[in-house]
Amino acid sequence: MTSLWSRAAELASKAPPTRNRTVDFFRAVSILAVISGHWLAAAPYVGSDGRLVPGHLLEVSDWTHWLTWVIQVMPIFFIVGGFSNGLTWRAARQKNEPYRAWLGGRLKRLVWPVLPLLATWTVGGAVAHEFGASVSLVSAGSQMALIPTWFLAVYVGVVVLVPITHALWERFRWASIFGFVAAAVAVDAAFWRGFHALGWVNYLFVWSAVHQLGYAWSEGELADLRRTVPMFVIGLGLLILLTTIGPYPRAMVGVPGDAVSNTTPPKITLIALAWAQAGFLLSLQRPLARWLARERPWTATVLVNGLIMTIYLWHLTAMVIWIGLAYYVLGGVLMGHAPGSAEWWFARPLWFAMLALVLLPLVMIFTRFERPKPSATTPPAWRLVTGASLIVAGLALLALDGIGGDGWFGLRPLVLALPFAGAALIGAGGGGARHPAPSA
Repeated sequence: MTSLWSRAAELASKAPPTRNRTVDFFRAVSILAVISGHWLAAAPYVGSDGRLVPGHLLEVSDWTHWLTWVIQVMPIFFIVGGFSNGLTWRAARQKNEPYRAWLGGRLKRLVWPVLPLLATWTVGGAVAHEFGASVSLVSAGSQMALIPTWFLAVYVGVVVLVPITHALWERFRWASIFGFVAAAVAVDAAFWRGFHALGWVNYLFVWSAVHQLGYAWSEGELADLRRTVPMFVIGLGLLILLTTIGPYPRAMVGVPGDAVSNTTPPKITLIALAWAQAGFLLSLQRPLARWLARERPWTATVLVNGLIMTIYLWHLTAMVIWIGLAYYVLGGVLMGHAPGSAEWWFARPLWFAMLALVLLPLVMIFTRFERPKPSATTPPAWRLVTGASLIVAGLALLALDGIGGDGWFGLRPLVLALPFAGAALIGAGGGGARHPAPSA
């Protein structure tokens, strides 16, 4: 850790004065918030009969649904992604860099870190099945651990479409955002009229609408309080109306047992949430920029960003490992109280500490995959887009149902093959740096 801090400090010192450090800070905070939310919401406990019960905090404590308005910060990550993608795509065009070169580099950095996770779960699931674990158990455990891959599935698709969405931004500016919003509203209207299958199209419209806000931010459109404060008020007001007068659930994540989710498929509530969160956070840009000009906060931000994909991808695997150890080896330690009880809340700090303790070695082992070595050649655009499509499909299916199935070794070999085949097409192989440095 001392070495990582030193390398982060070295990189932090090399950041150009023109860098918008709040972008890196928001990226780090959003991912850490997602991890904290997952660790808090998952609430397994030992029932009176001694069996493990897969409890969920949102299912037993309705008041915690309000907390998801703060903890569900994937909109911020997509806005940050739009900021970064907008800047790099404009720079690539100015240098006459082809689309395949720009896309190849971004896809490789997104896909390479997830491959060890999938490989580990594939081997682990096969071994567990051979030792008698049921397909349903392997599916449940892996599905929980692979939930983070849904984000990558959506984000990879959004990245592939950057030339189109950015052209829409340059041509129509804010009208391009409202166009995606209008499309999302139309899809939601159809969803509520019974056309539920159509709702999945909003993975494109909702997250593209949020991603477009990043383009606006990257061009200085959201630097003024006269825009960010009204944005916060409008977003929050719409969110309240949609979840009180409207038919939308209050929780901004899926709640077990609920018939409708704001996230699966995405609803327009996430756009309202994005406006509220972005309006609030971007109103704090100036004081945050002054704070991040200090050495220690900026170094910490660089450090987290350098480990961010590893932490995000492995944090639920760490939780699955800890639950297994706590229940099967340690006699249900820290799982003796029902979720939402006073005793359960008092145990949360220690619960988080144990999860972090399990996650730490995973981060130290797999962080080397954060920075893949650059390829000597870049595949043609058709291969990159085809590979990205396979990756999107594979990761989405794994996030939905896990790795367990009726195939060889109790797995879903065809589904598991999709992301690896996609990675081969985009050329995502090659070793990572032995001593990875956090990215500034």
